[in-house]
Amino acid sequence: MLRLLDADLLCTRIFDVADTIGLEGCRALISADSRRLKLRREGSEFIQLSDPPLLIDLGPRPLTVRGQAREAKVSATIYPHGAISISLRVPVPRASTIEELIPVADELYDSAPLDALALEEVNKLRKLLAPHFERPHLWDRTEGYTIIFVRELEGRPNAEQVLAAPGLARLLLGEKEKLSPAEERAVLSHFFSYTPDDLAIVEWNAAFVYEPSGSEDIVDLLEIANAQLLELRYYDAVLDTELARIYDVVGQRPTSLLFSPYKRLARDLMQTLIELSEFIERVENSLKIVGDVYLARVYEGALQELRIARWTEAVTRKHRLLQQAYGLLKGETDTGRALTLETMVVLLILFEILMALFRVGGH
Repeated sequence: MLRLLDADLLCTRIFDVADTIGLEGCRALISADSRRLKLRREGSEFIQLSDPPLLIDLGPRPLTVRGQAREAKVSATIYPHGAISISLRVPVPRASTIEELIPVADELYDSAPLDALALEEVNKLRKLLAPHFERPHLWDRTEGYTIIFVRELEGRPNAEQVLAAPGLARLLLGEKEKLSPAEERAVLSHFFSYTPDDLAIVEWNAAFVYEPSGSEDIVDLLEIANAQLLELRYYDAVLDTELARIYDVVGQRPTSLLFSPYKRLARDLMQTLIELSEFIERVENSLKIVGDVYLARVYEGALQELRIARWTEAVTRKHRLLQQAYGLLKGETDTGRALTLETMVVLLILFEILMALFRVGGH
């Protein structure tokens, strides 16, 4: 039976609050402890952050967990692509077993008090940092993730022994009932280990990280992956809205004989396409991997578990549909403009003919 001697539950809620955020401007406004993210583990030099996010220590906050008042350390991570992550570090009571931790984790995975506290903190930051937000907003959906971060286990077991511990799969799923052997194998199959004594198990909703060194680089990478997922979900919703707007406008407005009713829509659509292209570039370039190192494998494993590739494919496909719609609307607008010019030319010619006939008739 595993006993956790030094561990935390790291609960994260990520919000989309702007199109872009100027991090250095934000840092100048913040009086609390802040710094740019820097990975420090061996091999981290092969992971390049083009514009490292800004980390802010917000101090302790009270949080009710299973009816008991606890103190959680709160921090924020501000990303240049418009997301803010609020993380709550909830200490695990010393010598807790995995079985004892399962109901606690299950509650924190979908905790209303935690959600409310995270929303309160992000709203404070939005108000404070608003001058450095481009197109501020607050999307009504969030991305949540929980990491069971363990620095010390009783008896100092190795990675294989930890992986074989009963209840580990149920802890990651927050499942109190017994799982089938096939489900347990599926959950525990997404594991990574660099030395015999460390272990990272990554699931779509939670991760278990056993790191005796205390390095939290894997924690940071998992949060970056979830922030990317949120941005992809947000722009997928933006694309859905734009496509629905196009269908509504095209379906409701009849084409004028002389003027195309789609001129403004085409102009708005062109601006949206430019913004989406910039977004895709920002997300793709936010983190680059230039070597096959352990941290890179964990990060890529997280991208796979979070289905980042599917969301990217969906956004790219809808982006192409939007480009095609813009091409059709622009063609319709150009046709209307050409027809207007041709009509004006014909009318001028008719006017000249009538004027000539009038002058002849006058003589």
